[in-house]
Amino acid sequence: MQLTSDSFRDGDVIPSEFAFGKHHPEQHVETCENRNPHLAWSDLPEGCRSLVLICHDSDVPSKPDAVNREGVTVPADLPRVDFGHWVLVDLAPDGSPIEAGEFSSEITPGGKSGPSGPRGTRQGLNDYTAWFASDPAMAGSWFGYDGPCPPWNDEIVHHYHFTLYATDLARCPVEGEFTRADVERAIEGHVLASARITGRYSIYPNAK
Repeated sequence: MQLTSDSFRDGDVIPSEFAFGKHHPEQHVETCENRNPHLAWSDLPEGCRSLVLICHDSDVPSKPDAVNREGVTVPADLPRVDFGHWVLVDLAPDGSPIEAGEFSSEITPGGKSGPSGPRGTRQGLNDYTAWFASDPAMAGSWFGYDGPCPPWNDEIVHHYHFTLYATDLARCPVEGEFTRADVERAIEGHVLASARITGRYSIYPNAK
């Protein structure tokens, strides 16, 4: 089983058009096109009935103390946690590749609608839901894909993992609003194979 992208190669930098934010020399960060990247799959296992796609950042600071603060940086040795950027279920295995911008092509304050998505898919809540919960202008239910926006003062480059799961489920057994954790529990024991592509992204110019 293989997962590839015309938007970036495995291990390469993700272009800013697929991000939520990018570097600005005066304001530190500015918003981007927030398009989902192109993704294509091949060599699916026999018996695959539906696909599940999850994207997460594995390098999010575990403490918010220094995040996006003037005069300090988020240290490289700070322990890191995950941040979910996309949860997509009920994707047909025999369908065409996901085109760039097909599922997301802008930033929507309060989040895009869901869980219903293109092609009869369903999309879960990403972690911008919690991130913006206390911001009256942005708070809401953030469904689907919203791209990278690591802290503008983080010393490390973040890694964004797009993982595709081939399952023996005709429909993922989650209902209503759901999260990455809900989906991972639901597909446990039903994954026939998986494939991953990872991109790198940073906003801080001196990130390594």
